[in-house]
Formats: sequence, C-alpha cells, structure tokens
Amino acid sequence: MDGDVMDELQSAMKVAAVQMVSGSSVEQNLDQAAHWIQAAATAGAKLVVLPEYFCILGQHEKDKLGVVEKPGEGPIQLFLAGQARRYGIWLVGGTIPLQSPDADRIYNSCLVFDPKGKPCARYDKIHLFSFSRNSESYDESRTIRPGDQSPQVFDLPIGRIALAICYDLRFPELFRAQGDVQLLVLPAAFTYTTGSVHWEVLLRARAIENQCYVLASAQGGRHDNGRRTWGHSMLIDPWGEIISCLPEGAGLAMGTIDPERVRSVRESLPALRHRVM
Repeated sequence: MDGDVMDELQSAMKVAAVQMVSGSSVEQNLDQAAHWIQAAATAGAKLVVLPEYFCILGQHEKDKLGVVEKPGEGPIQLFLAGQARRYGIWLVGGTIPLQSPDADRIYNSCLVFDPKGKPCARYDKIHLFSFSRNSESYDESRTIRPGDQSPQVFDLPIGRIALAICYDLRFPELFRAQGDVQLLVLPAAFTYTTGSVHWEVLLRARAIENQCYVLASAQGGRHDNGRRTWGHSMLIDPWGEIISCLPEGAGLAMGTIDPERVRSVRESLPALRHRVM
C-alpha cells in the first residue's frame, strides 16, 4: 500500500476478539456469541472477530456435519448477518461448517459481514491440523475438506485485512502471499497442549515479520466434550508488543488499530523493503 493511500486511511479503529468456550449446542453458542458481540459493540468496537468453531464444538468430530449450511443459507449465517447489521459493525464470523463436494466432509469457512449485514469475504481453511501424543489425537482431514482458494483479504477504512484460521498460523508463506496488509485476523481453537508453548510466539512472529497488527480470537477453556483449549485471545501491534490478552474463559480482548503505528514501524525498520525473495 503506497503512501498516498496510507494518507487517506481512517486514523484508527477499535477492534475486539471474542473468546468463547463453545459446546455442542448451536443455540447456546449463538446466545453466547450474541452477548459478547453486543458487549464489544457497546464498548466501541467497529470490527469484531469470533473464534474458530464458535457455533459448535461437538461431542464428536462428525457433529458439525449435522449443522452444515449451504453458502448464503442457514440459521448461523443469518445470525451473523443480523448481528453485523444490528450493531453496524464489520463481523468476522469465526468459522462455520459449509457444504463441500464431499458428502462426509465440510469446508471450515470464515465469513466476513459488512455493517449492513452483507457478506464481503470468505476464506476456507487451507491447512488442516493433525496431532497425536499419548491419548490426545486430532485429524481435521477426516471431517474437513481443505480450501483451494488463494490468500483472502478484504478492505476496511483502516486498510487491507488478511484472513487465516488457526493451524494456518504455522505457515508463514501464506501470510507473505497476502501482500501488504494492516491487520491479520485469525480465528482459532488451539489445543491447550500446543497453545501453551507455541501460540504467543507464533502470533508475535507473524506480527513482527509482516510489520502489521494481529488480532487472534480463540476458544479458551474446558469444553463439554472434555477438550481443553488454550485461549489467550490477543491483539498484537506491528512491533510485536501485546496490546490486549484474555488468558482463559469467555470475554473480550480489545484495542485500537492505528495505521500510523504501522507506518512508523515500517519507516524505522524497513524490513519489508529489504526483502530479496
């Protein structure tokens, strides 16, 4: 983004990451999300981000197949559109299960709605998480089909915003491919095991190497299926400093995105201009 465009950017925007402890009831999860969206909007947030699997973390991996929706249809998408319109906010709807060509797999999709409740961006998770250690085991590919999109971005008054989901965090080449952005948005449900050692350092690394803000919205607590997620939803500035962090439990991590801060960091340490590859 060149200097003339930067000069035209809105000076600042308050943003919020909603942290949840979602369970197996879609209705209860939507009620919880509505509560925190209202709280964020009341506190002045103009961009609100929900966590991965905000609408369901079921008793079994296949439970999400039972609430899959077609693009543009279904109660979860209607909820997200209605919340964005009601509060006049940009709403990043965590992830929801959308129909894929595979009968037994869904797309794990992040949808963005504008302040009028219109969908303006979609990203289907590309990198699928798998992990096995002792009695803890996960393999998202069993129920999720990977997306085949190019990196997804959308524009706000503060500049260009990039989308990624959870496990994507471990693949810095994805974020490089997104180009010049002011903010990276990452809905997630990091496990307690991996999050306790890798979550913060990876988030701060993405902020530092891309010299932009990172807003990560996480699941954070003990879920009714027995799974424990790490939480620590946070906002990080382009210098890698943590502005806000919520360790565990439902709530908000809030702060302000200031394009001038991005410009200042990039001018003092022009690492992006020094790239040779």
